This record gives sequence, structure tokens and C-alpha cells, in this order.
Amino acid sequence: MMRNRALSCLLTMLLIATADSTQNTVVRLEMAHRDTLSPTAFRRIEDIIGEDKKRHTMISQKRKTKGGFKMPLGSGVDYGAAQYFTEVSVGTPAKKFRVVVDTGSELTWVNCRFHGKGKEKVENRSVFRAEESSSFRKVGCLTQTCKVDLMNLFSLSSCPTPSTPCSYDYRYADGSTAQGVFARETFTVNLTNGRKRRLRNLIGCSNSFTGESFRGADGVLGLAFSDYSFTSRAVDLFGGRFSYCLVDHLSHKNVSNYLIFGSSPTSTKTTAAARTAPLNLDLIPPFYAIDIVGISLGDKMLDIPAQVWDGTAGGGTILDSGTSLTFLADAAYTIVVEALERSLVGFKRVKPEGVPIEYCFSSTSGFDESKLPQLTFHFKGGARFEPHRRSYLVDTAPGVKCLGFVSAGTPATNVVGNIMQQNYLWQFDTLASTLSFAPSTCV
Repeated sequence: MMRNRALSCLLTMLLIATADSTQNTVVRLEMAHRDTLSPTAFRRIEDIIGEDKKRHTMISQKRKTKGGFKMPLGSGVDYGAAQYFTEVSVGTPAKKFRVVVDTGSELTWVNCRFHGKGKEKVENRSVFRAEESSSFRKVGCLTQTCKVDLMNLFSLSSCPTPSTPCSYDYRYADGSTAQGVFARETFTVNLTNGRKRRLRNLIGCSNSFTGESFRGADGVLGLAFSDYSFTSRAVDLFGGRFSYCLVDHLSHKNVSNYLIFGSSPTSTKTTAAARTAPLNLDLIPPFYAIDIVGISLGDKMLDIPAQVWDGTAGGGTILDSGTSLTFLADAAYTIVVEALERSLVGFKRVKPEGVPIEYCFSSTSGFDESKLPQLTFHFKGGARFEPHRRSYLVDTAPGVKCLGFVSAGTPATNVVGNIMQQNYLWQFDTLASTLSFAPSTCV
């Protein structure tokens, strides 16, 4: 969940290994999408586009050890959310929490009770009782960490006694909020060699949180590229790389893949050779900026002004797992939608109630998506990303499809959202500053 410039820095993740392991393994976290628990998966489009727009506003304002581990990763459709979930094990003894996977934020936190403060389990959510964990250590409000290191992470200035913990009041761009205290705690991860490993981290113990962003979740796993995110320390310890494969966003919770930290090859099967493109980690921090230079439809390159892709002039593009739809600056949005519209002549335009997407049409009368020209994102250096057609023709109601693009304004950061990324394997190499990707079933 991203936020404005004043909210740009989040929680420091100080991952310190507490067990020796130099095996050539990777850590994998299973990951799932969270789109709707309601009777229909389509009603969530109205909610997610509002969340996406607020998130995009904030984006536009913000400018070693070998081996690894894995986490389960899957769609949140069964939990009523439009993002992807994984599970993390926190504390001693370890307790599992279902968290949103967010490459656009730095804060990692869980639903937590500390000194009796915080909500008990509600809405099928788990609660972490800090005082029952032998490894929980609060960060004091008078410490250097609180007063200096976490100053831009919304640590609060109030400090009535030296023993008072360092508190935060974090507000996301879509209006969601999380309040709590910073603490050092242990994460237990599963290595791919079958062993477990404990990592010491600085996380957020949130005793209060509100907002649709956390629908069905116990917290957030912040994966932005920053000294304060889970990613930076995890890749430092496990080889500089992480990867994920996003299953179809309407998949149920029994369908999943993995979020993997580590350099060992993944077992995920791809249907074509991987392509590699530059990953610009310094251009729009803390986001993962990619060097898109154009978009084509079929064999025709669309006439989009070059400044749309210029990250030094207010444009540029990021890849974000926490935004569902894909945002394009006005100059690109208009051209892309008009080009796709010409390919949809003959299909009735419709306006589904509560769906704030500009172009929707009836797909009940002989629509064949395979006849729609292939949309392609062109990277600097020649790599091409060809999303699946269902990734830019989004099902929003029975018999209704919409173009999965949102106008971002001018100037604006372009955002490739998680629906556009689905059924691709993505590998981020933070040492080489490269992004590799290949189509995959993710199962």
C-alpha cells in the first residue's frame, strides 16, 4: 500500500540470521490473490479501482548468504481482496499470519496486541500477542533507532518515559491506516533444503488498523527496494534476488505459487525462454522502475510521446504488486484505449453499474479474445513483455469485459499492476539491476 511523499519511508527490516546455513537453498513463500469473498468476484472492481487511484496519486508524488527461502503466494479472491497474499511465521513460538504482498511499500507489520492494547481475532484474522513471544523486543522511544532511523517512517515524537516503546501512525494513500509500536522479532522461514531458519527483524506491531486495503489480511509484507523493507535484508542474506509468479487473480486459495528469496532456480515451469530488461533501482525510489520505451498493438507501434516514459521528467514506469489495474499517463492511455477500441468495433459498449472503467463491452455475442491484436510493452534494450489478453481484458461482470487501464493524469508515473503481471514468472536481481520474466501457468 503506497502513500504520499511524507509517508514514503516505512519500517526497517533488520534481518539477522540466528542460525548458520550456507546451503544452496532458496526460501519460498506461497502467494495468493485476494479478490472477492462476495457472491460474485466482479463487484470488487468498483472497490479496487478506487484504492488503485489513491495509491497511484501517492506514487506520482513520491519520486549474501547463499541459499534462500520460499513463501506460498496466491490470489486473495476468497478473502474479498484484490491483491496477493502470503503467509509469514512470526515470534517464538512461531505463529502464522496472512499478509498482503506489496512491492510498493516498506512497512511490514502484523495485527498485534501489546500490553493488552489491540483487537482480538475478528473477521477470521489472526492476532499476534507480543507478550507471549519470548523473542519480542520493543524499540524504545528514546533510542537512536526511533528518534533518527525511523523518523521518516512515522515514528511518533511522544515519549513519556524511557521505557515507552517507539510508536507509529502510518497512513496509506487509499485512506487505510495502521497504528502500533516498532519491535524486533523473529521470522521463521522454510529453506528449500527442508530446514528452517530464523531471521531477526524490525517489524510493526499494529494494535489498530482500518481500511479496505487489509480486507482478509493480518498485515502487510513490505517488499519495496529500501533499507527498511523485508526485501533488502532478505536479498542481502540470500543472494540478491527474489522472484514471484502471480496466479490468475480470480484463482481460489487452493491455487498458489511462491514468493522466493534466493538465487537458486525456481521449479516454476515457463512456456517460453525468459527475457531480461534493465531494472532502475535509483530512478523512482523505493519502487522498481522499468525502462519502457513504447507499446505496440499487433505489428504497429503506437505513437506515444517519448516523455511519457521519461522517469527524470515526471514520467517513467514501475512494476507494482500492490496495484491491481494498470495506470498509464493520459497521452499513453488515450492512444492505447483508442487502438484497442478499433479492434472491438461491432461489440456493444456497456456501462456496468458501479464499475468506474471507461471502456467496457458485452462479450456474450461471439467475442473471441484470440482475435484481438497482441498488446506488447517494449523495454529499453529490446526485451518485450506480452501480457496475456485476459490481463488487459478484465472480466468485470458476467458477459462483460473492460479494458484494464486507468488514466493516470499528466505528468504521471505509469504503473504495471498485478493483473497485467499475472501468469508470468518475474525475477528481480537487485545486484545486477535486472528484471527477468517469462510466461508461466504459475502452477
